[in-house]
Amino acid sequence: DSAALRSAQSVPQERLQRNNDPPPRRNVGAVIPLKGLDRNDTNIGCIGEMLVFLSYLLIVFFFPIAILFCLKVIPEYERAVIFRLGRITRGGAWGPGLCFYVPCLDEMTVVDMGTLSFVVPPQEALTRDSVTVSVDAAVYFRINCPVASVCNVEDVEKSTRLLAQTTLRNIMGTRSLNELLMEREEISNSMHHTLDIATEPWGVVVERVEIKDVRLPVNLQRSMAAEAEATREARAKEIAAEGEKNAAGALKVAADTMMHSPYAIQLRYLQTVTNIASGSGHNSTILFPIPMELLNLKQAMQRLRPIYQNVKQGEST
Repeated sequence: DSAALRSAQSVPQERLQRNNDPPPRRNVGAVIPLKGLDRNDTNIGCIGEMLVFLSYLLIVFFFPIAILFCLKVIPEYERAVIFRLGRITRGGAWGPGLCFYVPCLDEMTVVDMGTLSFVVPPQEALTRDSVTVSVDAAVYFRINCPVASVCNVEDVEKSTRLLAQTTLRNIMGTRSLNELLMEREEISNSMHHTLDIATEPWGVVVERVEIKDVRLPVNLQRSMAAEAEATREARAKEIAAEGEKNAAGALKVAADTMMHSPYAIQLRYLQTVTNIASGSGHNSTILFPIPMELLNLKQAMQRLRPIYQNVKQGEST
């Protein structure tokens, strides 16, 4: 018994485990058993048969006025579940179209077969890493078996709402903050699968579950914003330092190239002057107070020294 109890308690946790593959869907077309009822047993007894016979006599006697109270039009998106003397009539749900029932003996419940939706209120819970967060979601579902939705649960929509709230809180407790922020689709699939299995006896098919918003405390938002800003500033400094390093290397290569070419510095100087003149926006005159050759006087003297020595030696001879 204890082993069976532990196995039953571990089932919800196994359903909440992460799985990259989509969870298997249940068979929507399967017949849902009714609690304490038999679909084929519609016997209402001898007294019930007598009451039904008398009701039909009254309808015939007061025809055609009585027939107006015995007919009801069921739209395409609805089904009618009729209880005769407390038991479901043969055939289960009725509709769409014209439906006949006995007002004094039958009780009709109309069920909407369209897709219904509701918003799960924000649920506050502690995550696996002890952070208080508030999460809300949107759930879309439809009723697949009208008879089960009426017989197996008191209020199918209210019950589905409450189950969605508790399921969302349970899933939040098994995930960390990073998983809640980064793996919304996986959490939605896990919640979808859990709700779909739990609402199967109620004749409900959960079509879609979406996590709307994950709200963090104000202090935590400020801390995360400060951390993100510090990370961006550090990254910007690294990029700026890397750019300066590359620029310094390029300047070093340019300086080495100009050192081996005597006229490179003069061409660079003339290019700079041209850029200044063209960027001024109007005609300008640039005056050179000294010849350009004097800027490299030392190199010129070094080139002329061997010639001077050769001339001097020739005169001495």
